[in-house]
Amino acid sequence: MGSPSFADATELAGAIKSGTLTCVDAMQAALDACAKQDELGAIIYVNSETGLAAALALDQEASAHAERFAQRAFAGVPTVAKDLGGPFPGLPVAAGSRLFARPGKGADSDLAGRFRDGGLCAFGLSTSPEFGFSLASEPAIGPICRNPLDQGKTAGGSSGGAAAAVAAGIVAIAHATDAGGSIRVPAACCGLVGLKPTRGAVPAGPSFGNHLGGIASELAVTRSVRDTARIFDVVRGRTRGPFADIVQPPLKTGKLRIGLLADTGKHYPIAADRAQAVEAAASVLENLGNELVSLRWDEMESAVHSSAHAFGDIISVNIAGLVDDLGLDMLATETMTQAFITRGRAMPATALWHSLNGAVKASRILWEIFDRVDAIVMPMLASAPLPIGSFPTDHSDTELHLERMTSFAPLAALANISGFPALTLPFGKDAEGLPLPVQIMAPMGEDKLLLQLAFALEAEQRWQHRYPIAGFPA
Repeated sequence: MGSPSFADATELAGAIKSGTLTCVDAMQAALDACAKQDELGAIIYVNSETGLAAALALDQEASAHAERFAQRAFAGVPTVAKDLGGPFPGLPVAAGSRLFARPGKGADSDLAGRFRDGGLCAFGLSTSPEFGFSLASEPAIGPICRNPLDQGKTAGGSSGGAAAAVAAGIVAIAHATDAGGSIRVPAACCGLVGLKPTRGAVPAGPSFGNHLGGIASELAVTRSVRDTARIFDVVRGRTRGPFADIVQPPLKTGKLRIGLLADTGKHYPIAADRAQAVEAAASVLENLGNELVSLRWDEMESAVHSSAHAFGDIISVNIAGLVDDLGLDMLATETMTQAFITRGRAMPATALWHSLNGAVKASRILWEIFDRVDAIVMPMLASAPLPIGSFPTDHSDTELHLERMTSFAPLAALANISGFPALTLPFGKDAEGLPLPVQIMAPMGEDKLLLQLAFALEAEQRWQHRYPIAGFPA
C-alpha cells in the first residue's frame, strides 16, 4: 500500500508534458499494473498493441508538434474504455455478455474521438455487468470485479471495473456510463469523483445514440474534481460557453440556496455515517456564506419511486428490442437478462407510456424544488459497499433485483430519468476506512455549478487515495 495520494490525471499529464516520463513509459506502467492486479477483475479485455501505438504516436507529436501536444488536456495519459457504451477503436465491446463475440477491431464513436483529442490513450475495456443491469460488476462471463479498498466488497456497477482501475491506480481516469447511477455508484464505492452530466451535454453517437430513451450519459470516473471538469470540457457538446474557467474556480458569487436532504425515509433507510457526511458537506457550504434549506423525504419520495419504475421499464423494453432486432439468442444471456427480455416483450405500450408520464412528473417535482434551491446535497449510497454477490443475476425476479438496487442507491436513478446533472465525491471515511460519499444535484445545464460546489468540498481534503497512479514519478 502506498502513502495517501492526491495525485490525478492532470498531474500525470503535467509530468508527461514536462518530459519527466514519456507517453510510452506511462502506457507500459499501466499495462504492467493491469497484469499485476489481475485479481481485482477490473479489466476484462486488453489490447496492448493499440495502447502502445497510441502512446508512441503522441510521443512523436511531442517531438514534432510540441505546441499541439501541450494543448491536449490529458496528453499521453493511459485509460480504459468501458465494456458498454460508445465504442473505441481496437477495443471490441461485448457488454459483459456471451451474446457478442469479443474478437474484432472495435468500432469508433464521437466520444472516443474526443477522448483521443484530449490526449487519452485507451488500451483496454473495464468490467461491467451484462448490459449494465446491476449495481455490481460481476458478469457471468467473468471476471468478478472487486473493490480495491476491500476486495470482499463490490466496486459498484455498472462502471465498477472503471472505478476499480482508477482507485487501484492502474489508470488515473477511465471512461464510464450512467443510466441508473452507473458512474456515480462505483465512484462512491471506490472513493472517486463521478459526474452524470446534463442530458445531451455529451455526444453519444453514432451508434450508442438514444437507445435508452435519453436516460444514459457518458463521461468518466476520476481521482479529482479538476479531472472531472477537464474531461467534461474535452468531450461535451459545443452549444454552451467553455468550462475551462472552473478548473481552479472561485465559488459562484452571491449567496446560494443549498437544499439539504439527509433522510431517505423508512423504506430506504440511510446509515448514520452516510447521513452525517451529507450534513457535514452541507455545513461546509453554509459556512462559505450560503443558505441551507432543509428538504423533506416526502417532497422527493414520489419522484424517486416514479424514476425507479421508469428505469426498470425502459431497460426491459430496450433489451427486448435489441435482442429481437438483431435476431440474437436470448438463452445465451444470464437468467436475469432473460427475465428483463421477457418482461420487455410482454409490456403493453400503455404500461410503458404510464411509466414515461411518471418520469415527466418526477422531473416536474424536481423543477418545483429547484424554484426554492440552487442545488441539493443528498446521499449517494445507503450503506458502505456491499459484499460480493449481493446483486445475484442467476434468478428471474426482476422486481427484487430492481428493489435491491434502489435500496442501495435510492437517489441514483432520479438524475437519469429527469435528465438533471448529479455528481458524487468522497467526503471522509468510515470506521473501516471506506469512503463516505455525498451527492449533489443541480438544475438542467448547471453542471458548472455542481463542479464549483464539488471543488469547495474537495478543498476540505477529507479523503486521500490509498494507491498511487502506476508509473507516476516519485
